[in-house]
Amino acid sequence: MTGSDSAQNPATPRRVLLKLSGEAFGGGEVGIDVQVVKRVAKEIVQAVQGGVQVAIVVGGGNFFRGAELSQAGIERSRGDYMGMLGTVMNCLALQDFLEQDGQATRVQTAITMGQVAEPYIPLKAIRHLEKGRVVIFGAGSGMPYFSTDTVSIQRALEIHCVEVLMGKNGVDGVYTADPHKQASARMFTNLSYQRALVDNLAVMDAAALSMARDNDMPIRVFGLEGEGNVTGALEGQRLGTLVHGGPDRTL
Repeated sequence: MTGSDSAQNPATPRRVLLKLSGEAFGGGEVGIDVQVVKRVAKEIVQAVQGGVQVAIVVGGGNFFRGAELSQAGIERSRGDYMGMLGTVMNCLALQDFLEQDGQATRVQTAITMGQVAEPYIPLKAIRHLEKGRVVIFGAGSGMPYFSTDTVSIQRALEIHCVEVLMGKNGVDGVYTADPHKQASARMFTNLSYQRALVDNLAVMDAAALSMARDNDMPIRVFGLEGEGNVTGALEGQRLGTLVHGGPDRTL
């Protein structure tokens, strides 16, 4: 299976998981950039109206990062829990803008907080998707030392998504080198898990990438900034870089 490159039964709805970074929500700053979240929400709604089943994992880097807090003197696991709470704030913001656009949305969290979200229950999440609701997963895995990248792969596997979509800021795919520093850098259209791991390319953290490789979960890395990119990626357009088990190809 290679995500949007695979032959799918036309009667089977496309189910994908969209991973959004906290940096994207903050527009590179601390807090939430309302205009960015509004635009992303509208593009998600457009894809759902076209029949795509969309689950989302949101990071919390626009508020807290456990690793950075630990460097500042906060105990690492406590810092990670603070980061998890930051992801829930992003989830609620995205839910609000989705529902303003008429899209039914459910937030499920790995840490129990019944007044604002449901607990994470995979079968319930699948049922919401089948009913045309967007499901947003917050609070990471509920455990310290696990990134939201790892959670995105785990959730996608558990709710049977065909692809994980990684929306990136400032770049439109995975390159052979940093394109902002080397003009000769070329973008991969297809990238193998193994090369991404060995060359330490900026796809996601190694634990998440290894999980994707071990379970043959395709990952598409694309740029968030382009108008319509979120809708296009959700609908299966071949944007950016497809990370999978096949051979490497560059533009």
